[in-house]
Amino acid sequence: MKIKEIYQLAVEKGIEQDPRARETVMKLLEKERKLYDELKEDEKKEFDQDKLFNPYGDTRLLYGDPEREVTRVLSGIDMETAEVLLADRLSTRGTKIDLIIAHHPEGKAMSALYQVMSLQEDVLAKFGVPINVAEGIMASRINEVKLGLMPLNHNRAVDAARLLDIPLMCIHTPADNHVNTLLQNMMDEKQPETLDDVIKILKEIPEYAEAVQYNAGPAIVLGNKKNRAGKIMVDMTGGTSGSEDAYAKLATAGVGTLIVMHIGEKHRKEAEKNHIKVIIAGHMASDSLGLNLVLDQLVRRGVEVVPCAGLLRYERKEQL
Repeated sequence: MKIKEIYQLAVEKGIEQDPRARETVMKLLEKERKLYDELKEDEKKEFDQDKLFNPYGDTRLLYGDPEREVTRVLSGIDMETAEVLLADRLSTRGTKIDLIIAHHPEGKAMSALYQVMSLQEDVLAKFGVPINVAEGIMASRINEVKLGLMPLNHNRAVDAARLLDIPLMCIHTPADNHVNTLLQNMMDEKQPETLDDVIKILKEIPEYAEAVQYNAGPAIVLGNKKNRAGKIMVDMTGGTSGSEDAYAKLATAGVGTLIVMHIGEKHRKEAEKNHIKVIIAGHMASDSLGLNLVLDQLVRRGVEVVPCAGLLRYERKEQL
């Protein structure tokens, strides 16, 4: 596969698995096209034209010729300068790495992470929070994340990749969409009665089963195993943690249990205050599951995947 084909495939599969309706995502792309068409010529030079087909600002080809052929990728959750050096070392020892695929964003994709957070507004609305309320409570959180990203040294890994001439890309929200949709469909279908039932279902998935061995598997952080789960919401996409104000609105909308990758103490306290049960599925395991579902698409097209950097690699022979 060419690098551009891998990039385009990741975006398309991300749209397919997006918790929003496909029509909603396509409307966003149409708005970007209209915005671009209305720009002056000098403004068009500064416009990121990837936005015309890719609605995920945290997913980008960061370095490399899009036409370059790829037979083997080195992939992991956090692919930073050390992993770029690892790719170079593997290549010198005979395991040629044609492309590095990170999950967590680097470079300009990291600085644009806040742009995908509006996805959370639609997810909240899907679970019964009025869209005007969802937009209202997310606005300040999105701005907070935007400001927090500004001081970061985004390009360290990208610079290393450029110096060693190893193509680098990141696939963030498209992978998160995969794990979010898979788990939500699973919970909707199986309708677990208790929190313990939820944990058992998660542990049937190999990434979570392996994570248990590392003390990083699924865990109940609010509630106990005998508590009834009620209405379950999987919250694993949309860039990063949302607004603390969402828990009261979700409780009013009837959500009983949240399944998340991770949760901060302020968010945990708000969930507790609103009697929402919380299960942490595990960060690396959840990211691995989502990224694996994307990488499987590459394997089916003849690309070899070398996992590292926290990726718990399991290949699924059939489409889920």
